This record gives sequence, C-alpha cells and structure tokens, in this order.
Amino acid sequence: MSSFFPSLYTVAKGAFATTVGLGTLSAGLLYYGQSYLIYPSAFTKIGEDDGAPSKPASYGLHHELVDLKTKDGETLKCYLLLQKKDLPQATRFSSLPTVPISAIEGATESGYSEMADEQLVSQRPTVIMFHGNGGNAGHRIPLGMMFQQVMRCNVLGVEYRGYGDSTGTPSETGFAIDAVTALEFVRGDVRLRNTPVILYGQSIGGAVSIDLTSRFPGEISGLILENTFLSLRLLVPHVLPFLGPFSWLCHQRWESAGIPSETNVLLLSGQSDTLVPPQHMKYLRKIFVTRPHTRRTLGLPPLPISQEGKNGVNEVNEERTQFIAFPEGSHNDTTAQHGYWNRIGDFVAEVGKEWREQQSLGNRSRS
Repeated sequence: MSSFFPSLYTVAKGAFATTVGLGTLSAGLLYYGQSYLIYPSAFTKIGEDDGAPSKPASYGLHHELVDLKTKDGETLKCYLLLQKKDLPQATRFSSLPTVPISAIEGATESGYSEMADEQLVSQRPTVIMFHGNGGNAGHRIPLGMMFQQVMRCNVLGVEYRGYGDSTGTPSETGFAIDAVTALEFVRGDVRLRNTPVILYGQSIGGAVSIDLTSRFPGEISGLILENTFLSLRLLVPHVLPFLGPFSWLCHQRWESAGIPSETNVLLLSGQSDTLVPPQHMKYLRKIFVTRPHTRRTLGLPPLPISQEGKNGVNEVNEERTQFIAFPEGSHNDTTAQHGYWNRIGDFVAEVGKEWREQQSLGNRSRS
C-alpha cells in the first residue's frame, strides 16, 4: 500500500506538467501562430490553377488592373471596374443582366444617357470591396459584377498585402494601411475623386471598413457590413474554444465600434452563421443606432418602408442604420440568400440619391 502513494504523486505531477505544457503550447500557438489562423489564404495560395479566375479579364469585364503603392512600400494588386454607358456582355455568369443606364435611379434628372463615359463614371457611386480572410479578391469578382453591371457602380476590388499577388505579410496594422491607400487612390483619381464612396466589407473586411470609416469621417457615404464581428478577442472562444482562456494574447484585435454619425450603414446578418455568432452583428447594430444623427436631424426625407420582411427577410430600419437578418444565411452563403442583393441595391440607390440631393443643395447655396 505504501508503494501506491508515490505512484499517485507521480501521476499527479505528470498530469499537472501535462496541463501546464498544453497551456503553454496553446498560448504559444495563439500568440505566435495567430497570423496563420487569422489570415490563412495569405499562406495557402488559391488561384487560377484551382479553377477560380483571379482577373476580371477572365469574365470579359470592362476593367483596369491597378497597382497601389502603400506608404510602407508594399504593392497591392487590385482591380477597378469602371462605369460605361454600354458595358460589354460578361463571358462568365453571362446570364447576369446588364441593367441599361437609363433604368438606374436618377438617370432621367441626371441625364446619364447623354453623358460621355468619363462623366458617367464621375456621377456614379464608387464601391470599395474588402473581402474576408478566406480566398482573395479574385474570388469576389462575381460580387463586383453585381455592383458594376446591375447597380451601375464603379468598383475597386482591394487585394490585401500578402493575399493574391500583393506583396507583404498580413497584419491588422498592414490591412489598415491598405484600406487608407485604397481610399487615397479613389480620392486622387480625377474620374472618381468626387463620387460618393460606399465600403462593402465581409467578415474581417467589415472590420477593415469600420476602421477606415472611423478614421475618415465625412469621406464615406455608405457602409455595408456582412457577418462582421465585434472583436477578434471576443471571437476566439467561439471559433477555437480550447484557446478561449488565452484570448487576451490575441494581438490582432480588430475591435469594431466607432462609426461617424452621418454615415449610412447596412448590416447584413446570416442567422445560421456558425463561424461568427450572429449576436456580434446584433451588438454592432445596438452600437450604431445610438449615434446622435438621424435622417430627420440631417434634413433628409424618411426611407420608404420595405415589404421584404414578408418574404423571409427580417428588417429593422433604425434611421441611419438598417439591419437585415437572413434566417438561412451561413457565414459563406449569405450573399445567395433571397433579398440580399435587393436590399443592397436599395441601399446604394438611397446613398446615390442622398448624394445628388446634397450636390444640388451645395450648387444652390453657391449660386
């Protein structure tokens, strides 16, 4: 019996050592390996060899390839889908209709049909797309097509550092620089500089969009967020439960909160998202609706009441913030849910209308 107690002590010591060892390993994995966990597609390249074209030319789109130089010396390989009165028919997803420019909201009073192409570019919204951490900007070209061909917007598809053919290594600080570089490009391009800018961010791209909007109040007319989180530290316990106790070691924080009071926001939440709990989007909604300005205080007309809630899309219109819940939407297929692109189309049209109203008021005040 006496020989049993030392062995029990030995087992206890071994268990304690194992627990400490696993804890240390987990902490080390989170602290030193988090870039691989957060930005996986920067380290595992997925491109044309896997059947996913990464260039707009593969879709037969009217486009330009743009190399953006960041202030810290990286090169971002982006694409620009500009407007044109007569856009070419796409060679992929060719069933997607190209909406005639004459059918776009505001076409008649703005005289779109009589404009030269460069003038048309300057009169349509510019959407800057920030994608999620999986895949690359090339995989989002079909989404860009919706903005270019159906909503008749200009589109800048941003490829983060370390992703696709862009140089560098991904990080929170680096992505923030990339976003600023994209906005500076738009504001520095003679064709785009005066257009209303709408940011479209999916997942971590939503966090990038929120950060950029908070840094440049007044520069962003609209913000579209899909399945975005409050912060990575709050997300770790859900995605990687065994690393939950060490979430404080996550130095890639991506804390989403402050949005300028005058910015229009559209929140698109997949309620079946198992990666980013839908509660994160609901918390973001609560944060955004507390902003002091409403359409009324800004002297703008109320938004029309949507009837889409009757078709399985739950909508809450909170003045400057609109929240749309898609019951069947998961993290990666919310874009395919009924009513998704209709809601975005309505939002883009409203942002464009508001911009034209403000332009008209400015012209009258100067005359």
